[in-house]
Amino acid sequence: MDWKITVLCENTVTTPGLLGEHGFSAYIETPDGNILFDTGQGFSLIPNALRLKKDLERVTQVVLSHGHFDHTGGLLAFLGVHGPCDIVAHPDVLMERFRLIQMGREEKPVSIGVPWPDAYLTTRGARFVYHRGFTEIAKNIFITGEVPRKTAFETGDPKFLVRKNEEWVPDAFLDDYSLVLKTPQGLVILLGCAHAGLINILEHAVSQTGDDRVYAILGGTHLGFSAESQLEETIRALKQYNVGLLATSHCTGQRPIARLAAEFGERFAFGNVGFVLS
Repeated sequence: MDWKITVLCENTVTTPGLLGEHGFSAYIETPDGNILFDTGQGFSLIPNALRLKKDLERVTQVVLSHGHFDHTGGLLAFLGVHGPCDIVAHPDVLMERFRLIQMGREEKPVSIGVPWPDAYLTTRGARFVYHRGFTEIAKNIFITGEVPRKTAFETGDPKFLVRKNEEWVPDAFLDDYSLVLKTPQGLVILLGCAHAGLINILEHAVSQTGDDRVYAILGGTHLGFSAESQLEETIRALKQYNVGLLATSHCTGQRPIARLAAEFGERFAFGNVGFVLS
C-alpha cells in the first residue's frame, strides 16, 4: 500500500453502524506513518474509527485545517486515546472566531472557534507545531500553509468574523490549511473547508509541487455558502485542470453537490463517512 485516505467524520452516513456529524476528519495511511487530518466535533471520531478499524494510537501527527469547532472538537477525545501527539497547525489556529447567526430579528456573532484554550490542550498532550508556509511534514506529504488569494471570484464568506482593535472584521482565514499528497498518479488534495478558495488552493499546490496532474480532490469546498457565480467559475477551472476525481464533503452543500455530480459524472464521488481513496 502506497497511501490510503479514509473519511472518519462527515455530515452524511450511508453505511449502517457509522455516525454522522457536522464536521470533518480523515485518516491518512502511508508507509512512513499515519496522519489524522482534522478531528470533527468530537462525537463520532472514536466510534467511527473503531468501526472502520482505524487505529488512532498509530497516528504519528495531527494536522488541523483551521480553527473551527467542527474540525478541532475531537482533539481531546483523540488525545485521550492516543496520548501526547504533535499537532501541526497555523499560529492563528487558536484565535477566537465567530459567525453571524440569525437570532430572532437580527444576526449576532456566535463563537465557533476551537472549544478549548491552548493551556487546556497542551496539559493533555497537544504538542503544537506551527507553520506558515508550504511545508513537507512527511515524505511526499505537504501542508499548503498560507494560500495566496489570486482568483477574483473566490471572495470568502463575510459572515465569518474576528475581533480586531475592538471591532468586528472579516476573518482572513490565514490558517486555512489543506494537505497535499504527491503520488505516482498525481496530486491528491485534501481539504478542510477550503476557506481560501478551492481554486486558489489547487493553483497553490500545483505551483509549489511543480506537478499539474491532479489525481483527486477530497473534502469540504464551502461552495454551499458561496454565490452561484463562484460555483460556475469553480467548475470551469476544475475542468481546465482535468481533475481525475472530485469527492466532496461537509460544507459543500446539497445543491452544489448535485451540480458537481451532474458535471463530473463518473469522476465525482460523495466523500461521506467511510469513503476510501487510494
